[in-house]
Amino acid sequence: MERPALRPGAEARRVDGVGWGPQTPGVSTLRERLADVPSGGTLRWIGLRPARGEAMREVDEARATVGRGLEGDRWRGRANGKRQVSLIQAEHLPVIARLLGREAVPPALVRRNLVVGGVNLEALRRLRFRIGEVVLEGSGACAPCAKMDDALGPGGFIAMMGMGGIVARVLEGGRLRVGDPIEALGWPD
Repeated sequence: MERPALRPGAEARRVDGVGWGPQTPGVSTLRERLADVPSGGTLRWIGLRPARGEAMREVDEARATVGRGLEGDRWRGRANGKRQVSLIQAEHLPVIARLLGREAVPPALVRRNLVVGGVNLEALRRLRFRIGEVVLEGSGACAPCAKMDDALGPGGFIAMMGMGGIVARVLEGGRLRVGDPIEALGWPD
């Protein structure tokens, strides 16, 4: 990656492997900017997959267990894996529906555990964040799988590209409830 042209008096340096950034007093680094996520989002939907291939079960609340995931979800039990909980942004569901020529896409069809709204989920992908009582750590993107064509119809996989959400680890367990607030907590230690 080439170093960018900087304003007079600034000195370029590598910023946490993300890119080049200015090193000027009073100017935030890219890492600081990425951690400055406005709060205000909420948990809008919770779903559990009881077993492989079974339909998602909508619930109003669920319990998250450290290092495991959500009780009653088929992914629970994969100790310390990065895919303990999957999340998708509510604002993406109408876009996916439009791309497929549908009126709506019910959250259960995209097979994610949590639907959140009012916060940029991609901004939380590498951060720690709280939803209600639970502290999660974003551990990566949740890319669509081939099942999306079966669930959503032809083109479902393509419609979800770039909008599949994120996966996260459970760092502090507790109860999740629809309506719980979301708060960014910053970078992992």
